[in-house]
Amino acid sequence: MAGWVLAMVLAAAGAAGASTSPLKVVTSTGMVGDIARHVAGDRADIHTVMGEGVDPHLYKPVASDVRRIMAADVVFYNGLKLEGRMGDIFERAAARGKFVRPVAAMVDESYLLVPEGQKGHPDPHVWMDVKAWMAATKAVAIALCQADPDGCSTYERNAETYMTELAGLDAYVRQVVSSIPENQRVLVTAHDAFNYFGRAYGLEVLGIQGISTESEAGLADVSGLVNVLVDRGIPAVFVESSVPDKYVRALIEGAAAKGHEVLIGGELFSDAMGKPGTWEGTYMGMIDHNASTVARALGGQVPAKGYRTVPAGPGS
Repeated sequence: MAGWVLAMVLAAAGAAGASTSPLKVVTSTGMVGDIARHVAGDRADIHTVMGEGVDPHLYKPVASDVRRIMAADVVFYNGLKLEGRMGDIFERAAARGKFVRPVAAMVDESYLLVPEGQKGHPDPHVWMDVKAWMAATKAVAIALCQADPDGCSTYERNAETYMTELAGLDAYVRQVVSSIPENQRVLVTAHDAFNYFGRAYGLEVLGIQGISTESEAGLADVSGLVNVLVDRGIPAVFVESSVPDKYVRALIEGAAAKGHEVLIGGELFSDAMGKPGTWEGTYMGMIDHNASTVARALGGQVPAKGYRTVPAGPGS
C-alpha cells in the first residue's frame, strides 16, 4: 500500500502538525468506528455516537453529541444520507474547519448502488459488501494521514493488516452463501439494507420498506411480498436488530393464511452492530453472524462457529 497516500499527504501536510496526544476521533456508527479503531490503533481515542440497536436513519442527536463532534480532531460518518438527522451537524462542523469525512461517500462510485427512481441518491448501506468496506478502510487511512501526517506509516500498515483480515471474511461469506440451494437464495428483511450484500454474494434481496426506515410500508407492499413467499416457497424471513419486526410478522401471518409456513430465520444486524464486547459487536462479527444466519436458515452449509471455525481466521 506504500505510496497510495503520498500525494494527498503532501497536499495536506501544511494543514496539520504533529500531536503529542492521541487524536480525538468521533464516528457516527459502530461500523465506521470499527474501521477507525483498526486503522488508528493507539494514535487515537475513538468515540462512537450510535451504539447497539440504534437506527441511524431516525437517530436524534443530543447536546452531548454536538459537543463531542465540535471538540473532535477528526469526525468520520457514513454519509450518503444514512445519518439523516445528523447531516446538518456534520456540515456545521466542517464549515467551522473541523476535519470531517463521509466514509461511504469516499469510496469509488463504482461500488455504489443507486435504487431505481433514486437518481443521485446512492444506497448508504455500503458496509454490507466486505470488498466495498475494504475500500472504505483505505479511504479512512488516507484521511487520517491527512489529519496526522506523522502517523501515516502506522495508518497504512494497520489498514493493510485489517484489509487482509477482511479479505478472509469476504471469502468465507462467498463460500457459505454459495452453499444455499439456488432456488432458495432469497433474502427477505424489514428494509432494504442488504442490497450490497445481495449483489456481492449472489442473493436476491427483498425488503418491505425502502432504503430508509423513515418510509412506511403499505398494505400493497406486504401483500405483494406475501405472494412472493407463497409462490416461490421461500422458507424463512429475517428480522433486524435495529428495526421493529411488525412488518416481518405481518408477512408470516399473511403466508400462513394462504397455507404456507414461513419461519423467522434469525435476527440480522443491519444498521447497527451487536453488543459491545461481543464478536457480533465488531464489524467482522456482524457480517459473519449475518452470513452464517442467512445460510443456515435457507438450507446452506455453515460451520458450527461460523467464520471463527476457519483455521487462523480472525476472531477464532
